[in-house]
Amino acid sequence: MLKIIIPTIMLVPTALLCPQKFLWTNTTVYSLLISLMSLQWLTPSYFPHKNLTQWTGIDQISSPLLTLSCWLLPLMILASQNHLQQEPPIRKRIFIITLIMIQPFIILAFSTTELTLFYISFEATLIPTLLLITRWGNQPERLSAGIYLLLYTLISSLPLLITILHLHTQIGTLSLPLLKLIYSTPPLNSWTTPLSSLTLLLAFMVKAPLYGVHLWLPKAHVEAPIAGSMLLAALLLKLGGYGIMRVTILMNYSSNLLQYPFLTLALWGALMTSSICLRQTDLKSLIAYSSVSHMGLVISASMIQTHWSFSGAMILMISHGLTSSMLFCLANTNYERTHSRILILTRGLQPLLPLMTTWWLLANLTNMALPPSTNFMAELTIMISLFNWSPLTLILTGTATLLTASYTLFMFLMTQRGPLPSHITSIQNSSTREHILMTLHIIPMLLLILKPEIIA
Repeated sequence: MLKIIIPTIMLVPTALLCPQKFLWTNTTVYSLLISLMSLQWLTPSYFPHKNLTQWTGIDQISSPLLTLSCWLLPLMILASQNHLQQEPPIRKRIFIITLIMIQPFIILAFSTTELTLFYISFEATLIPTLLLITRWGNQPERLSAGIYLLLYTLISSLPLLITILHLHTQIGTLSLPLLKLIYSTPPLNSWTTPLSSLTLLLAFMVKAPLYGVHLWLPKAHVEAPIAGSMLLAALLLKLGGYGIMRVTILMNYSSNLLQYPFLTLALWGALMTSSICLRQTDLKSLIAYSSVSHMGLVISASMIQTHWSFSGAMILMISHGLTSSMLFCLANTNYERTHSRILILTRGLQPLLPLMTTWWLLANLTNMALPPSTNFMAELTIMISLFNWSPLTLILTGTATLLTASYTLFMFLMTQRGPLPSHITSIQNSSTREHILMTLHIIPMLLLILKPEIIA
């Protein structure tokens, strides 16, 4: 664990002290080396935890997410170069340091085996994200987006803190492996049991986000710079799904009543947000709402607590992390050229940027879960486990999948086909940096098709 965390922290002095002309090269290459080192976490193990220390341990649930969080740092640095071109050198350094500082917190959140440390690192990721959105966002409404993010997250996580402290006074330990043994048989008649289960889940439901408490997400995405959007879509939403997986294991079956409202909201939300996507005019907003739709499936799968549903939720989280991050990068390349995210003003780019159309096609096909992509394996696994739990869920999941295919095709056709708007007279060619960025997104997706069990 320290083999990854210490080099990541050492990237901070690298970003501060290296010469200006090597700033982007050094930070990207070193962070890519760290992410290649993190691939060792994916090796299968017969032990319940790998690299177990007093506070941290890596198991089958956390290892794919840890690798994803390391893989994303070089991609965020690569994607942000053009956005920061006009900024003074000191601001470039501060921006890169902000990106680097998020990674140790996310690694801690995914690998800790102690609830208090998990809560601290879970909340600490909020500060650099808030800095990214409010300082480097493009639009004038970025402050209100930051306030939305702050209020939604803090208000939902205060009950979580109180419950963690209550658990500690009741049981005397907050170690997750011990809690699994102790908390499996709590007093059934205690009124605090369903209430504590609710408060434990609430913070993660907002972070995931569940439909109804999701309004902070599209707002934050629209205002955030490209690195902020990638970070939110690929990692911070996964903290919510990961938290639900960790907490539901601790719950006993007397709190099963909580499953029904959360499952209903999650599946209904997947349906509603997919419908909203069909009427979107803003490209970034469309991708953000599609994230809410996919995470609805993750929440519903995590609530059932079966091996199949957990496996499906984990594969979907990793696949969605890579796919949505790639879609945001593609939307950003369009925005940098046309200076607009309105779909009708940026259409017909295929004749001008033919290779970018290939990346758009690949990203959209994985987003709509085309076989044999890992998104398809995940959605199929989740739908089967939901159908096994209740056959009625097939109506909601089936319709949501159909709508996902519809809005994905709508997005592809609107951005690539049709007549070129008259105001676009000249356009900058796609650069090698952008193609490397898309390649680094698509390679893990294609490789995981060959061996999906390492993230299941």
